[in-house]
Amino acid sequence: MKELTCIVIGGGYAGINAVKAIRKTFKGQASKRTLRLILIDKNTYHFRKVLLFKPAVGDEEITIPLIRLFPEGVEFVQATVTKIESGERRLLCQDAVGNKNSIKYDFLVLAVGSVVRQPDPDQGGMALASLDAAWKIREAWRANIKKAVKEKSSKERQRLMTIAVVGAGISGIETSAELAYFFRDDAVSLGLDPNAVRINLFNANKRLFPEGPAKVGLKLERSLDACGVTTLHGSRVLQEKEGVLTLSNGETMSAGLCVWTLGLLPNPMLQSIGLPMTPEGYVIVDASYRVQGAQGVYSIGDCARIVDPASGRVDGKTCKEATAQAARLGKILSADIAGRPAPMHKEFIDFFCFALGPEQGMVWTHQWGLDIIFTGKLGWRIRKFTWDSASLLK
Repeated sequence: MKELTCIVIGGGYAGINAVKAIRKTFKGQASKRTLRLILIDKNTYHFRKVLLFKPAVGDEEITIPLIRLFPEGVEFVQATVTKIESGERRLLCQDAVGNKNSIKYDFLVLAVGSVVRQPDPDQGGMALASLDAAWKIREAWRANIKKAVKEKSSKERQRLMTIAVVGAGISGIETSAELAYFFRDDAVSLGLDPNAVRINLFNANKRLFPEGPAKVGLKLERSLDACGVTTLHGSRVLQEKEGVLTLSNGETMSAGLCVWTLGLLPNPMLQSIGLPMTPEGYVIVDASYRVQGAQGVYSIGDCARIVDPASGRVDGKTCKEATAQAARLGKILSADIAGRPAPMHKEFIDFFCFALGPEQGMVWTHQWGLDIIFTGKLGWRIRKFTWDSASLLK
């Protein structure tokens, strides 16, 4: 029978898990149809974006070569997708040196993820948006603490030992906790008072973790306070300039470094590839991840607007949702190929993890009408498991 070609665009969490699920599905079909599976990404590696705070404090590697994840059975194409011509079932792409190519497909999975929201250039500070930015953040706070050792002015020394983290989502929480630990550790090694280190986490909301119960947000705040992070609620930073933060209420504060962790935006490349979008920039899909009006095209992960047909809730944009969507997608493709009714999306259970510094974490889930919370090393182990499983690490 005719070989089927399936292309997965994107080597992030949704993409690599989609590849895994599709391979598993086809292996279980007794090879009625052979499958050519192609993974396209502009990079040669899987980027563990949720761990960006790690290279901001140390030397941990957060990329994994795609060939290591899929040493066989998957073709890899390093290129940028420029157009999806769904009517012809053809994809147009361009490689790193500008060569253009086209690939025919039977099924295509769009999983290009999201990009980190960045402040305007005149707002100053440094956005934790890329590996390069993480390295520069690490260089900046380490340079500041070395300057603090020699600084005679107590006011200036305190400024150098203060970091502002703007944005209190999961990324902001985890970044501030990690910075607090390593900044204080370096202070001790250089003979400075670790209690003089100030990590201020600016939260535009009235409390942390508005997605869950207030008591969980309060517990998170107390845990952050214990590791040296002060949370400032209802505070919006408008600008950082020459070590001075301007707040929305007109007040100013000093900081040696301002780190922006402002959440995610839809991948801007989606606007030009020829698929239907929501006004916010997400791909429009049905309850089985099929892209509206594009035969044979599916989309999962951060780049798609996925809604639970039963509850009407829009799925979250974390790797736990992406992995669950990918597993279901394998079954959907199998059903569509065979002409059977396909599974429909179901929202993920209420489950959130937070890293709170080295080997410390918190997990909250709501099951059987109960709020279940794990903290400390157990919370961290669960958090690490979610990171590793999402990146197909054993």
